[in-house]
Amino acid sequence: MLSPAVRRAAAIVAVLLGASCAPLQPAPPATVPAPAPTTAPPRPAVTPAPKPAAPARTVTSPDSAPLATDAAAESLLVDVARLDSTIVVQLRYATRYNFTGAVLPGYEAPRALLRREAAAALVRVQRRLRADSLGLEIFDAYRPVRATDAMVSWTQRVHREDLLRDGYIAERSKHNLGLAVDLTLVELPSGNELKMGTAFDTFAATAHTANATGVFAANRQRLKRAMEAEGFTNLPEEWWHFSYQVPDPMRFDLVIR
Repeated sequence: MLSPAVRRAAAIVAVLLGASCAPLQPAPPATVPAPAPTTAPPRPAVTPAPKPAAPARTVTSPDSAPLATDAAAESLLVDVARLDSTIVVQLRYATRYNFTGAVLPGYEAPRALLRREAAAALVRVQRRLRADSLGLEIFDAYRPVRATDAMVSWTQRVHREDLLRDGYIAERSKHNLGLAVDLTLVELPSGNELKMGTAFDTFAATAHTANATGVFAANRQRLKRAMEAEGFTNLPEEWWHFSYQVPDPMRFDLVIR
């Protein structure tokens, strides 16, 4: 039988052996510090897309149009009658039958000239009207610069500068560009003019396109509709005056021969 001292020593040894056989606990994982935030690289500058180039300007005012050579005029102006001989031509400024009472300088032949584009459009108007047994009669088309100057001189000579102020006579006209035409409607095949309420070159409010009633108003509107359908624009102060637009027009002083 073991003595009490020996039993105490054996118990101590058993405790020590049991502790040495206990499973080891894993060490806690080491704490890894979070990466320091990095600064994002600067975004490249965005270059704005270039704005589209503005379209080429179309000159519509005769005041802005340069004076062209006679050679340029001959290459750009065409005789309307050569394109359509059914269009009646009665150039008033090639006769004394106009408001000045004299043939104007530059009108040496009764030929209606226009820029090629405007002349082609006028031929289309004639074809449109022919279906209703109607046609066009031209009072004036291309007008040399010297003729316009003569008109201005006439207003000063007879003290009618009011015609310049009120816009009935222009110091620089779209006629000088070959892009304006004065005309009326006629019956086919008789050639009788339709009644418009005033004569050509009436310098009064009664000649304003909208200032008419009854058959006069109907005939003015018939002419206006036919011309506008092919790109012409009416001058509100003159029922007979229509203009056409082309890019970069030029003024001409070519004598009509």
